[in-house]
Amino acid sequence: MEIRKSLLPSPAKPVKPDVSLFIVNIVLLLILFFLATGSLVNTPDQGVQLSETRDLPIDPLPSPVLIIEPTGRLTLDGEAVDPSDLAQAARGQQVLHVLIERSAPAADLLTLINRPGLRDLDIRLVTIHRTNAP
Repeated sequence: MEIRKSLLPSPAKPVKPDVSLFIVNIVLLLILFFLATGSLVNTPDQGVQLSETRDLPIDPLPSPVLIIEPTGRLTLDGEAVDPSDLAQAARGQQVLHVLIERSAPAADLLTLINRPGLRDLDIRLVTIHRTNAP
């Protein structure tokens, strides 16, 4: 009996790719991405700077302006007004500008402007932008 040898080369075994090399490449790319886009230095927190109300001339403010002082004193266009007389003093106006200290409780402001006679007014809070630090 004669043994025949194949003239074709024997089939090569399939090469299995090394998966760990792909994982290392992806991890390195992610590290480079975060290094390029992130910040390595701790930046100081800038925080939020709230508005600050001070004694200022009433002339540049819009009219009519209701100034609510921290003591609870009310002035409407520079003249003292009692909270019970506020609706009468603002009669005939469509807009009431309100200037109040930033630390004042919001509930006090809402109670004041929710009085009868003031509900129909367009209430606008006045803010003052300060360019120079003290």
